[in-house]
Amino acid sequence: MSHHLTTFQGSVHDAVRQAILEKIPDAQVEVTGGGGHFVLDVVSPVFAGKSRLESQRLVLGAIKHLMAGDGAPVHAVDSLTTRTP
Repeated sequence: MSHHLTTFQGSVHDAVRQAILEKIPDAQVEVTGGGGHFVLDVVSPVFAGKSRLESQRLVLGAIKHLMAGDGAPVHAVDSLTTRTP
C-alpha cells in the first residue's frame, strides 16, 4: 500500500461511505484500501437500467470533493464495482 500525504482528519473510509450514501441513500457500500488508494463496491437498485459508465459516474460524482486538491484524502479509486441487488 502506498503512502499518500493528506490534511484530512478522521476516517477516510467513513467519509467515502457517507458521501456515497448522501447521493445514493439506499446503497450498500463497501470501502477498502488506504494510503490514498481505495476499492469501492456499491450495490443499489438505482443502477438498474444504467450502463456501467453511468453507474460509476454517479458514485465518483458523490466522492469528487474527496479527490480534489493536492492534499485530498482519496488519490485514486483502483477498482469500482457497481451492482444491483
